[in-house]
Amino acid sequence: MGRKRKGRDISGWLVVDKPAGVTSTSVVNKVRWAFDAKKAGHAGTLDPAATGVLAVALGEATKTVPYITDALKCYRFQMRLGAATTTDDAEGEGIETSALRPSDDEIRAALVAFRGEIEQVPPQFSAVKVDGARAYDLAREGETMDLAARPLWVESLELIARPDADHAELEMVCGKGGYVRSIARDLGRALGCLGHVAWLRRTWSGPFDAEDGIGLEQIDAEARTEALDAHLLPLETGLADLPELKATPEGAARLRNGNPGMVIASDVEYGDEAWASFEGRAIAVGSYRAGELHPSRVFNR
Repeated sequence: MGRKRKGRDISGWLVVDKPAGVTSTSVVNKVRWAFDAKKAGHAGTLDPAATGVLAVALGEATKTVPYITDALKCYRFQMRLGAATTTDDAEGEGIETSALRPSDDEIRAALVAFRGEIEQVPPQFSAVKVDGARAYDLAREGETMDLAARPLWVESLELIARPDADHAELEMVCGKGGYVRSIARDLGRALGCLGHVAWLRRTWSGPFDAEDGIGLEQIDAEARTEALDAHLLPLETGLADLPELKATPEGAARLRNGNPGMVIASDVEYGDEAWASFEGRAIAVGSYRAGELHPSRVFNR
Protein backbone atom coordinates (compact mmCIF):
# COMPACT_ATOMS: atom_id res chain seq x y z
CA MET A 1 0.00 0.00 0.00
CA GLY A 2 1.34 3.44 -0.95
CA ARG A 3 1.89 6.07 1.68
CA LYS A 4 -0.83 8.67 2.08
CA ARG A 5 0.36 12.12 1.04
CA LYS A 6 0.58 14.50 3.97
CA GLY A 7 -0.88 17.97 4.02
CA ARG A 8 -4.15 19.86 4.13
CA ASP A 9 -7.18 19.14 1.99
CA ILE A 10 -7.31 22.69 0.65
CA SER A 11 -8.56 23.66 -2.79
CA GLY A 12 -8.40 26.87 -4.80
CA TRP A 13 -6.21 29.07 -6.97
CA LEU A 14 -3.34 31.36 -6.01
CA VAL A 15 -2.19 33.96 -8.51
CA VAL A 16 1.56 34.40 -8.20
CA ASP A 17 3.45 37.28 -9.81
CA LYS A 18 6.52 35.23 -10.66
CA PRO A 19 9.86 37.07 -10.51
CA ALA A 20 12.69 36.47 -12.95
CA GLY A 21 15.31 33.88 -12.05
CA VAL A 22 13.12 31.09 -10.68
CA THR A 23 11.44 28.14 -12.39
CA SER A 24 7.71 27.56 -12.49
CA THR A 25 8.22 24.26 -10.69
CA SER A 26 10.04 25.93 -7.79
CA VAL A 27 7.17 28.40 -7.41
CA VAL A 28 4.63 25.58 -7.28
CA ASN A 29 6.72 23.76 -4.66
CA LYS A 30 6.93 26.90 -2.53
CA VAL A 31 3.18 27.50 -2.75
CA ARG A 32 2.41 23.92 -1.83
CA TRP A 33 4.73 24.18 1.19
CA ALA A 34 3.32 27.56 2.25
CA PHE A 35 -0.24 26.22 2.28
CA ASP A 36 0.81 22.78 3.57
CA ALA A 37 -1.30 21.45 0.69
CA LYS A 38 -1.50 17.84 -0.38
CA LYS A 39 -1.51 18.66 -4.07
CA ALA A 40 -0.51 21.57 -6.31
CA GLY A 41 0.07 22.31 -9.98
CA HIS A 42 0.32 25.26 -12.35
CA ALA A 43 -1.49 26.31 -15.53
CA GLY A 44 1.20 27.10 -18.09
CA THR A 45 4.97 27.19 -17.62
CA LEU A 46 6.88 30.48 -17.65
CA ASP A 47 10.57 30.48 -18.59
CA PRO A 48 12.87 31.18 -15.61
CA ALA A 49 13.75 34.62 -17.03
CA ALA A 50 10.08 35.57 -17.55
CA THR A 51 7.86 37.33 -15.01
CA GLY A 52 4.15 37.68 -14.43
CA VAL A 53 1.10 35.49 -13.93
CA LEU A 54 1.71 31.95 -12.77
CA ALA A 55 -1.63 30.55 -11.63
CA VAL A 56 -1.13 27.78 -9.07
CA ALA A 57 -3.94 25.32 -8.36
CA LEU A 58 -4.30 23.51 -5.04
CA GLY A 59 -6.20 20.32 -4.29
CA GLU A 60 -9.35 19.76 -6.33
CA ALA A 61 -8.65 22.94 -8.33
CA THR A 62 -5.91 21.01 -10.15
CA LYS A 63 -8.76 19.31 -12.05
CA THR A 64 -9.57 22.68 -13.65
CA VAL A 65 -5.98 23.33 -14.84
CA PRO A 66 -6.71 22.26 -18.47
CA TYR A 67 -9.32 25.02 -18.81
CA ILE A 68 -6.78 27.69 -17.87
CA THR A 69 -4.05 26.11 -19.99
CA ASP A 70 -6.39 26.28 -23.00
CA ALA A 71 -7.48 29.87 -22.31
CA LEU A 72 -6.09 32.97 -24.02
CA LYS A 73 -3.03 34.58 -22.44
CA CYS A 74 -1.43 38.01 -22.83
CA TYR A 75 2.31 38.64 -23.04
CA ARG A 76 4.15 41.96 -23.00
CA PHE A 77 7.72 41.66 -24.23
CA GLN A 78 10.66 43.63 -25.49
CA MET A 79 12.44 42.47 -28.60
CA ARG A 80 16.13 43.20 -29.13
CA LEU A 81 16.67 43.90 -32.80
CA GLY A 82 19.89 43.13 -34.65
CA ALA A 83 21.02 39.98 -32.86
CA ALA A 84 20.11 36.29 -32.73
CA THR A 85 20.96 34.04 -29.77
CA THR A 86 21.11 30.31 -29.11
CA THR A 87 18.06 30.43 -26.84
CA ASP A 88 16.11 33.17 -28.69
CA ASP A 89 16.30 35.31 -25.55
CA ALA A 90 18.87 37.32 -23.61
CA GLU A 91 19.99 34.25 -21.64
CA GLY A 92 21.67 32.68 -24.66
CA GLU A 93 24.92 33.28 -26.51
CA GLY A 94 24.96 35.56 -29.54
CA ILE A 95 25.24 33.67 -32.83
CA GLU A 96 24.61 36.34 -35.48
CA THR A 97 24.20 40.11 -35.76
CA SER A 98 22.81 42.59 -38.25
CA ALA A 99 23.20 46.34 -38.68
CA LEU A 100 19.75 46.66 -40.27
CA ARG A 101 17.08 48.39 -38.19
CA PRO A 102 13.47 48.42 -39.45
CA SER A 103 11.14 51.40 -39.10
CA ASP A 104 8.01 51.28 -36.94
CA ASP A 105 5.85 50.99 -40.07
CA GLU A 106 7.94 48.06 -41.33
CA ILE A 107 7.49 46.27 -38.00
CA ARG A 108 3.72 46.85 -38.04
CA ALA A 109 3.49 45.55 -41.60
CA ALA A 110 5.46 42.40 -40.71
CA LEU A 111 3.22 41.63 -37.72
CA VAL A 112 0.26 40.88 -40.00
CA ALA A 113 1.77 37.50 -40.94
CA PHE A 114 1.98 36.51 -37.26
CA ARG A 115 -1.73 36.90 -36.47
CA GLY A 116 -4.50 34.35 -36.68
CA GLU A 117 -3.76 30.65 -37.15
CA ILE A 118 0.00 30.35 -37.65
CA GLU A 119 2.60 27.59 -37.64
CA GLN A 120 5.36 28.00 -35.05
CA VAL A 121 8.59 26.06 -34.60
CA PRO A 122 9.54 25.80 -30.89
CA PRO A 123 12.94 27.15 -29.77
CA GLN A 124 15.86 24.73 -29.63
CA PHE A 125 15.95 25.38 -25.89
CA SER A 126 12.40 24.27 -25.04
CA ALA A 127 10.63 21.49 -23.13
CA VAL A 128 9.54 19.75 -26.34
CA LYS A 129 10.37 16.04 -26.28
CA VAL A 130 12.62 14.56 -28.98
CA ASP A 131 12.88 10.77 -28.88
CA GLY A 132 12.04 10.82 -25.17
CA ALA A 133 14.51 13.59 -24.26
CA ARG A 134 13.84 17.27 -23.63
CA ALA A 135 15.00 19.56 -26.42
CA TYR A 136 16.81 21.85 -23.99
CA ASP A 137 18.90 18.95 -22.68
CA LEU A 138 19.93 17.99 -26.22
CA ALA A 139 20.61 21.64 -27.08
CA ARG A 140 22.90 22.00 -24.05
CA GLU A 141 24.88 19.04 -25.41
CA GLY A 142 25.38 20.94 -28.66
CA GLU A 143 22.82 19.05 -30.72
CA THR A 144 20.75 20.93 -33.31
CA MET A 145 17.26 19.50 -33.81
CA ASP A 146 14.76 19.70 -36.63
CA LEU A 147 11.68 20.49 -34.52
CA ALA A 148 8.28 20.19 -36.14
CA ALA A 149 6.10 23.27 -36.51
CA ARG A 150 3.02 23.48 -34.31
CA PRO A 151 -0.22 25.40 -34.81
CA LEU A 152 -0.80 28.49 -32.68
CA TRP A 153 -3.75 30.87 -32.54
CA VAL A 154 -2.60 34.50 -32.20
CA GLU A 155 -5.55 36.67 -31.28
CA SER A 156 -3.57 39.90 -31.52
CA LEU A 157 0.03 41.09 -31.86
CA GLU A 158 0.77 44.79 -31.69
CA LEU A 159 3.73 47.16 -31.52
CA ILE A 160 3.31 49.01 -28.22
CA ALA A 161 6.45 51.12 -27.95
CA ARG A 162 9.81 51.77 -29.60
CA PRO A 163 12.25 52.91 -26.87
CA ASP A 164 15.11 53.19 -29.37
CA ALA A 165 16.29 51.82 -32.71
CA ASP A 166 17.53 48.59 -31.11
CA HIS A 167 14.37 47.69 -29.19
CA ALA A 168 10.65 47.22 -29.81
CA GLU A 169 8.01 46.46 -27.21
CA LEU A 170 5.11 44.27 -28.30
CA GLU A 171 1.98 42.76 -26.81
CA MET A 172 0.60 39.39 -27.89
CA VAL A 173 -2.62 37.60 -26.98
CA CYS A 174 -2.48 33.94 -27.97
CA GLY A 175 -3.82 30.48 -27.25
CA LYS A 176 -2.22 27.37 -25.82
CA GLY A 177 1.38 26.47 -26.61
CA GLY A 178 2.73 29.83 -27.74
CA TYR A 179 6.47 30.53 -27.59
CA VAL A 180 7.14 34.26 -27.46
CA ARG A 181 10.81 33.52 -28.13
CA SER A 182 9.85 31.93 -31.44
CA ILE A 183 7.78 34.99 -32.35
CA ALA A 184 10.76 37.28 -31.72
CA ARG A 185 13.11 34.97 -33.62
CA ASP A 186 10.83 34.60 -36.65
CA LEU A 187 9.81 38.27 -36.69
CA GLY A 188 13.49 39.25 -36.67
CA ARG A 189 14.12 36.99 -39.63
CA ALA A 190 11.08 38.33 -41.50
CA LEU A 191 12.34 41.88 -40.97
CA GLY A 192 15.84 40.87 -42.10
CA CYS A 193 17.41 42.25 -38.94
CA LEU A 194 17.33 39.20 -36.61
CA GLY A 195 16.01 39.44 -33.06
CA HIS A 196 15.45 37.87 -29.67
CA VAL A 197 13.44 38.46 -26.49
CA ALA A 198 15.09 40.92 -24.10
CA TRP A 199 12.42 40.56 -21.41
CA LEU A 200 9.01 38.94 -21.14
CA ARG A 201 6.02 39.37 -18.82
CA ARG A 202 2.71 37.48 -18.83
CA THR A 203 0.17 40.13 -17.84
CA TRP A 204 -2.90 37.88 -17.72
CA SER A 205 -3.87 34.26 -18.23
CA GLY A 206 -7.55 33.42 -18.64
CA PRO A 207 -9.33 34.98 -15.63
CA PHE A 208 -6.08 35.69 -13.74
CA ASP A 209 -4.32 39.07 -13.81
CA ALA A 210 -0.74 39.91 -12.78
CA GLU A 211 -2.01 42.94 -10.85
CA ASP A 212 -3.83 40.57 -8.51
CA GLY A 213 -0.79 38.33 -7.99
CA ILE A 214 1.38 38.13 -4.90
CA GLY A 215 5.15 37.79 -4.80
CA LEU A 216 7.35 35.08 -3.33
CA GLU A 217 8.46 37.31 -0.44
CA GLN A 218 4.85 37.75 0.67
CA ILE A 219 4.23 34.02 0.33
CA ASP A 220 7.24 33.38 2.57
CA ALA A 221 6.11 35.99 5.10
CA GLU A 222 2.54 34.68 5.32
CA ALA A 223 3.26 30.95 4.98
CA ARG A 224 1.10 28.62 7.09
CA THR A 225 -1.17 31.50 8.22
CA GLU A 226 -4.77 32.56 7.64
CA ALA A 227 -3.42 35.68 5.93
CA LEU A 228 -2.12 33.56 3.07
CA ASP A 229 -5.33 31.52 2.93
CA ALA A 230 -7.20 34.79 2.33
CA HIS A 231 -5.46 35.18 -1.05
CA LEU A 232 -6.83 31.88 -2.31
CA LEU A 233 -9.42 32.16 -5.07
CA PRO A 234 -12.21 29.57 -5.29
CA LEU A 235 -11.90 26.49 -7.44
CA GLU A 236 -14.74 27.83 -9.60
CA THR A 237 -12.47 30.63 -10.88
CA GLY A 238 -10.76 28.09 -13.10
CA LEU A 239 -14.09 27.35 -14.80
CA ALA A 240 -14.84 30.96 -15.77
CA ASP A 241 -14.82 30.24 -19.51
CA LEU A 242 -17.36 27.41 -19.25
CA PRO A 243 -21.14 27.82 -18.79
CA GLU A 244 -22.54 27.00 -15.37
CA LEU A 245 -25.55 24.72 -14.95
CA LYS A 246 -27.52 24.43 -11.71
CA ALA A 247 -27.96 20.83 -10.58
CA THR A 248 -31.15 19.58 -8.99
CA PRO A 249 -30.75 17.96 -5.53
CA GLU A 250 -31.15 14.52 -7.09
CA GLY A 251 -28.82 15.45 -9.93
CA ALA A 252 -26.18 16.69 -7.51
CA ALA A 253 -26.23 13.38 -5.63
CA ARG A 254 -25.76 11.43 -8.85
CA LEU A 255 -23.02 13.71 -10.14
CA ARG A 256 -21.06 13.40 -6.90
CA ASN A 257 -20.95 9.65 -7.54
CA GLY A 258 -19.70 10.15 -11.10
CA ASN A 259 -23.05 9.44 -12.78
CA PRO A 260 -25.02 11.63 -15.20
CA GLY A 261 -27.18 14.04 -13.23
CA MET A 262 -30.11 16.32 -14.01
CA VAL A 263 -29.31 20.03 -14.42
CA ILE A 264 -31.29 23.14 -15.23
CA ALA A 265 -30.09 24.24 -18.68
CA SER A 266 -30.03 27.77 -20.02
CA ASP A 267 -28.61 28.41 -23.50
CA VAL A 268 -26.25 25.42 -23.46
CA GLU A 269 -26.48 23.22 -26.54
CA TYR A 270 -26.33 19.44 -26.73
CA GLY A 271 -22.72 18.24 -26.40
CA ASP A 272 -21.38 21.51 -24.97
CA GLU A 273 -18.87 21.29 -22.13
CA ALA A 274 -20.13 22.89 -18.93
CA TRP A 275 -19.91 22.66 -15.16
CA ALA A 276 -22.62 21.85 -12.66
CA SER A 277 -23.07 23.59 -9.32
CA PHE A 278 -25.21 22.97 -6.28
CA GLU A 279 -25.68 25.50 -3.49
CA GLY A 280 -22.94 27.68 -4.99
CA ARG A 281 -20.22 25.02 -5.25
CA ALA A 282 -18.90 23.24 -8.33
CA ILE A 283 -19.71 19.54 -8.40
CA ALA A 284 -18.52 18.35 -11.78
CA VAL A 285 -17.44 19.23 -15.32
CA GLY A 286 -18.73 17.34 -18.29
CA SER A 287 -20.84 17.24 -21.42
CA TYR A 288 -24.44 18.46 -21.48
CA ARG A 289 -26.90 16.03 -23.03
CA ALA A 290 -30.69 16.37 -22.96
CA GLY A 291 -31.15 17.78 -19.48
CA GLU A 292 -28.23 15.95 -17.88
CA LEU A 293 -24.54 16.62 -17.33
CA HIS A 294 -22.36 13.62 -18.12
CA PRO A 295 -19.32 14.19 -15.87
CA SER A 296 -15.71 13.86 -16.97
CA ARG A 297 -14.34 15.38 -13.74
CA VAL A 298 -15.95 15.26 -10.29
CA PHE A 299 -14.86 17.55 -7.46
CA ASN A 300 -14.55 15.84 -4.09
CA ARG A 301 -15.04 18.55 -1.49
